[in-house]
Amino acid sequence: MTTYFRPRTDPLTGVPADPSASAVARHQMAGHLRHRLELALALLGTAALYLWGLGTSGWANAFYSAAAQAGSQDWTAWFFGSSDAANSITVDKPPAALWITGLSVRLFGLSSWSILVPQALMGVATAWILYLAVRRSALPATGSARLAHRAGLLAATILALTPVATLMFRFNNPDALLVLLMTAAGYAVLRAIQDNRLRWLVLAGVFLGFGFLTKQLQVLLVVPGFALAYLMTASPKLGRRILHLLAAGGVMVASAGWWIAVVELVPAQLRPYIGGSQDNSVLELTFGYNGLGRLNGEETGSVGGGGNGWGDPGLFRMFGTEFGGQIAWLIPSALILGGALLWLGRRSPRTDAIRASVIVWGSWLVVTGLVFSFMQGIIHPYYAVALAPGIAGVAGLGGVVLWQRRAQVPVAVLLGSAVVAAGLTAFTILGRTPSFLPWLRWTVLLGAVVAGLAVSLAGRWRSGVLTRTTAGIAVVASLAGPLAYSVATASVPHTGAIVSAGPAAAAGFGVALGGNGTPPGIRRPGTTPGGTQQGTTGGPAGGQGAGGMGGLLNAATPSSELVTALKADAYHYTWAAAVVGSNNAAGYQLATGLPVMAVGGFNGTDPSPTLAQFQQLVADGKIHYFIASRVMQGNGGSDAAAEIAAWVAANYDPQIIGGTTVYELPG
Repeated sequence: MTTYFRPRTDPLTGVPADPSASAVARHQMAGHLRHRLELALALLGTAALYLWGLGTSGWANAFYSAAAQAGSQDWTAWFFGSSDAANSITVDKPPAALWITGLSVRLFGLSSWSILVPQALMGVATAWILYLAVRRSALPATGSARLAHRAGLLAATILALTPVATLMFRFNNPDALLVLLMTAAGYAVLRAIQDNRLRWLVLAGVFLGFGFLTKQLQVLLVVPGFALAYLMTASPKLGRRILHLLAAGGVMVASAGWWIAVVELVPAQLRPYIGGSQDNSVLELTFGYNGLGRLNGEETGSVGGGGNGWGDPGLFRMFGTEFGGQIAWLIPSALILGGALLWLGRRSPRTDAIRASVIVWGSWLVVTGLVFSFMQGIIHPYYAVALAPGIAGVAGLGGVVLWQRRAQVPVAVLLGSAVVAAGLTAFTILGRTPSFLPWLRWTVLLGAVVAGLAVSLAGRWRSGVLTRTTAGIAVVASLAGPLAYSVATASVPHTGAIVSAGPAAAAGFGVALGGNGTPPGIRRPGTTPGGTQQGTTGGPAGGQGAGGMGGLLNAATPSSELVTALKADAYHYTWAAAVVGSNNAAGYQLATGLPVMAVGGFNGTDPSPTLAQFQQLVADGKIHYFIASRVMQGNGGSDAAAEIAAWVAANYDPQIIGGTTVYELPG
């Protein structure tokens, strides 16, 4: 935190005893106010980018919007993260992100804005926290409040303009909250190191614990680097450092474990089924579908994985067509700058603030990037938002610190190389969408090469105008590509389960689409491996209201006639309807405001409910309608949804309402 000089004054007159000291104080205060104004403008710009036209995305990810709606109607649904207010089944993630959107909907009513504005505010908060973290680390290294401010501002800007960050801070997946909590934890770890205060390390454990309650094991990817940074650079003796880390780890476990304990201890009949699991256990969800299954591809109940639709694992996966436009723009530059900072500080004291910061942000980038690159299971391009703070932290800090030391020829060359690397990466990515601003690709490359060469020579110049111009061109050339992609991302709506940043010329799923409009390797619902039509659950597969891929990827859009029918006499039933798949159910639930049972959970492969349980609910008069849909073929999992659909079709007469096949289920 910047300390400002307060001159001594005459106790009677208040006149400064030293006029020169007063001038210094006024100069420092003016700089402080200017820094605050620049930061405010940067955060307002971030807010404008993330809020612009937000309502056009409608329900965005209807799967989570329906759960937020349910949480606003019923506190049990809010606590457990249920898909419907009658608490049939939860979403396939812990509920922390839904706690925020559920409260927002409860306070402001159900709308796109009440669901999506919290995500945008999380993005602004993340940029602000990253600014604070980088500025604090840069201050002792540069000895200048102005340069430290520039480093923080550059890091926040890089984060804000990362295309996948623009996407996910305008979308209601849990990733927005996860990134915010991980960034806050990184800041807290650095504060613990810099201030020698255990309470900051404990607070980091709290943030990480709630990160687990947001997206489970993914939050642990940053923990090794955080622990290494504290172990290597904190001031206390080694034994005390180890004890501190154990204490923070205990707090992290407690911050996540309390909710898990409640779920495991509450009898199954008194809570919703845990979506995404095969045995109604949050522990099985944690270590199976959302845990090791993501690494080895053995996700029971999924409908894809590994090379079967989620891209080919490998070292350069983050630079490929699926992920490159989302996140790769500054990865090479960040690696160059991070390595340069470690080299420059090789003889610094063990507790060097720059070394600590590079370990925190650099390990974040390297560990998360490698895991994402080689994991065999389900992975979507938008997951890459988890890399954004690591890239931005290293690039912002490294860019300014190396710029200050550009008089050293090796430093100037490394900094120039980082600028050229950014230009070459942007040139490659922009070449994949040749119809999108075709002039930008060559402009960025030319600007980056010229700026890179100029930066390599900038240490010899004495002209302030020339050096500032060089710095400006370098920044613009490095960020023009991601800025263009981010603006393109914010200018169009995004809906469904799989979304991707960038211009419309890029593939909508973030992967090349197959001829039937589905990601390659994923069987279109209702077809055999050879593409021939299979039987459905009776009648059309949901009719014209069915969502994408039979309701797996997009929510159903029911007709007004069907909405009217579902609302009729709804107070007599616990669920207005039941339908296979959570996204199908979400569309009907959001349209009616009534609980709709998601048979089989997200993929339709969870054993919730079983056929016997469903038959009993129908006999008890709990469910009004069953809506026909195609049954997904998953990677193992339960056949209960298919059995239920077959039983309904065999025992009840179908009827068409508004183009959709439904079955009325009298008790």
